[in-house]
Amino acid sequence: MTFVIKCLDCGHSAPYFPSSTTCPKCGSQWREAEYDYELVGRTLLGKLKMREQNLWRYRELLPVNNPNTTLSLGEGYTPLVRAVNLGMMLGCPNLFIKDERQGPTSSFKDRQASVTIAALKEAGFTEMVAASTGNVAISYSAYASRAGMKLWAFVTSLVPAVKMREIALYGSQVIKITGSYDQCKQVAAEFAHQRKLYLDMGARTITSIEAMKTIAFEIAEQLTVELGEGDNTPLRTPDWYVQAISGGMGPIGVYKGFREMKQMGWVDKMPAFAPIQADGCAPMVHSWKKGLEKAEPVNNPKTRIETLATGDPGRAYEFLKNYVDNTNGVFESVTDEEAFRAMHVLAKMEGISAEPAAATAFAGLFKLIRAGIIKPSDTVVVNCTGHTMPAEPGVLGENWSRDVKFPTLTQTPQEEGLLSALTQVAPERFPKIVIIEDTLEARILIRRILQSQGNFTILEAENGREGLDLVKHELPDLVITDLMMPELDGFSVVETLRTHSETATIPVIVVTAKELTPDEKKRLSGHIQALMQKGDFLNDEFLNEVKALLK
Repeated sequence: MTFVIKCLDCGHSAPYFPSSTTCPKCGSQWREAEYDYELVGRTLLGKLKMREQNLWRYRELLPVNNPNTTLSLGEGYTPLVRAVNLGMMLGCPNLFIKDERQGPTSSFKDRQASVTIAALKEAGFTEMVAASTGNVAISYSAYASRAGMKLWAFVTSLVPAVKMREIALYGSQVIKITGSYDQCKQVAAEFAHQRKLYLDMGARTITSIEAMKTIAFEIAEQLTVELGEGDNTPLRTPDWYVQAISGGMGPIGVYKGFREMKQMGWVDKMPAFAPIQADGCAPMVHSWKKGLEKAEPVNNPKTRIETLATGDPGRAYEFLKNYVDNTNGVFESVTDEEAFRAMHVLAKMEGISAEPAAATAFAGLFKLIRAGIIKPSDTVVVNCTGHTMPAEPGVLGENWSRDVKFPTLTQTPQEEGLLSALTQVAPERFPKIVIIEDTLEARILIRRILQSQGNFTILEAENGREGLDLVKHELPDLVITDLMMPELDGFSVVETLRTHSETATIPVIVVTAKELTPDEKKRLSGHIQALMQKGDFLNDEFLNEVKALLK
């Protein structure tokens, strides 16, 4: 397949050589690959059904002339998972997670490494240099070792030691820089220049952007299976694409993928883009909100999420700003604490353990839905960029495990020893909550939300009569009840609880989809602590109310 490299500044086209990093006409480092879109648009879709589900199924749209299949580690075509529980919690049923944790080294950087190493190997390179905050160096190390290439990995001293050890495990040379990531990139660039070695340049690396666009191709294919074809096109796009960013390479590449599909007639629209940054290092977000055409650098990043600590995005901001504006998207930032909380919610609601950088995207999603920017009817895809390998102690906080000392047989009979050990697992009594709700899905949702936020003993009843009996028997610390239920409605449950001395002081939260009349509100007045509308579970008010009532 033939392709050319077009300069984004002067428009000059030239053949592709990995060693050529600037436009031969104007010297710009910002260039991208172009293909015969008319031909590919007519022929490639029909071939996809017969191809393996990996990144190289789109080889006609990648800048490698003869892909070497022996270098592949099975990268690409990661699952698109419908987030059923999270979608129910957020009131956004068409919410999907692009699970990039399923790549060979558990991050979306495997795409970048795979295509770049393939192109370098094809061109005869034997060494390369990359600056990294962790994941990209791990990916490059894996693929470089498979290709018999040497990687010089420059990392900041803030990169978790477990990631540094993995980089070294593949045989790469790790150079630890005590400084910011931007300073790390400067040292790596100077090292590559002096030794005349190939340097990965992030968003300016042609192969990196081309690799990332395969995420868009896969999303369109997978959404079509999930939701059916678009109105006038064979493939479907989401309404929103959400991803956490540092230098912005991922969304720049994904945008190019959607743009190429639209150009080829495969899809009829572009999704709105929502790049998310950490508050402590959000030069793109702050610059966009100020309406600036160029990014104001953050010289001293103040975030514990090291992989997002790019203080100076350079021209990547200009391109990404254009893409966000063109798609009616938004830039947003979240605090480290919001990202860590999102890690817990994602793990406990969907069984997905994501690294803090990936959780930043989900925290941004929560914020955009809460603000009404993302609507309940929108189809949303969030890129879960990497796995939390392993969970850092600061994320879990204190008391995340319990030590159990099992007595020896000489000390006590076996049965007594077992019982003694079990009592150590939960020595204190967790707050007890009774949920009274006739809809199974709603009960599950409330339970999951509570479990994602703390340790509670949760009991459930599926109708008012059963719920009333359960409360009288268990005497919980809190009751959460619906109003419209069989056997006995919520109004009667609340009134009955208040007439018995043993249950009169138990706090009650009413959660209902019903719009209450003034008379109904008056009937509840003075008998309950809070009234919540279903669909408002994302609002912190619900969880704050629960925590306040359990103190």
